[in-house]
Amino acid sequence: MKFPQVHTLEQIATIISADFVGDASFPVYGMNEIHVVTPGDIVFVDHPKYYDKALKSAATVVLINKKVDCPEGKALLISDDPFRDFNKLTTFFKPFEQASHTISKSAKIGKNTIIQPGAFIGNNVVIGDNTVIHANVSIYDHTIIGNNVTIHSGTVIGSDAFYYKNRPEGFDKLVSGGRVVIEDNVDLGSLCTIDKGVTADTTIKKGTKIDNQVHIGHDTVIGEKCLIASQVGIAGCVVIENEVTLWGQVGVISGITIGEKAVVYAQSGIGKSLEGNKKYFGSPADDSRTKYKEIVALKQIPKMMEGLKEKKE
Repeated sequence: MKFPQVHTLEQIATIISADFVGDASFPVYGMNEIHVVTPGDIVFVDHPKYYDKALKSAATVVLINKKVDCPEGKALLISDDPFRDFNKLTTFFKPFEQASHTISKSAKIGKNTIIQPGAFIGNNVVIGDNTVIHANVSIYDHTIIGNNVTIHSGTVIGSDAFYYKNRPEGFDKLVSGGRVVIEDNVDLGSLCTIDKGVTADTTIKKGTKIDNQVHIGHDTVIGEKCLIASQVGIAGCVVIENEVTLWGQVGVISGITIGEKAVVYAQSGIGKSLEGNKKYFGSPADDSRTKYKEIVALKQIPKMMEGLKEKKE
């Protein structure tokens, strides 16, 4: 998430009442999670296990809960609770705006686009040309939708990320300030849910087709011309490359990559990154031919046991 204008390190420190290490005029351009940071961004870290990763990331400002040696060319924001203060910054720069109309006056709707009764279009939404939004679709603030897109009834686009910190008093939610970006020629079935990014974008690229009742987690990027069948669940921060096929009820763990033109058969569970141009099956998902051989072998076990029993007798 980039700020509307460049801020200084001192200005950011003032917003969250934090100390800082670095030049007070050090420029700050935005804030992001570690997997999407770019130079000029703030990243937060609150556990020693991840200090090194954050300090060596592309981020040039690190919001951290301990004063450490500051790498050259970077700055630190010292906070007793970086998670809390990252939320403060998200809320400051991307505050929640209550809707005053079913279709927001700030929304931009393209030519020949049809919006059926009961649909909600939030603030600063952009929808391209020749797109059809069916009844009872909810499109949250700042969503970007391209041309020739079809979205069927009951789908929700831009809901919050499922991201919590477990504290002694209960779960603390990370505030979502990102967007959903849907490119041209995408079809979305009924009752799909697509979470917005925490600070960046959840993206569905051009030509992808998604069936009914599919969930896509925050900051996931789905490539071009993918096919995703009914009841697939994709966790956050997943990268699905071009022309991947996920058949019904596939489950995908967070933070992995599925390679180009991979095919994953129904009811498989993906717990690690998968290479492209292969077919997968099972839970955990593996090469489909290997899995089918394993199933055949397992079916032989009762006969083998019976044979052993007969020999003993």
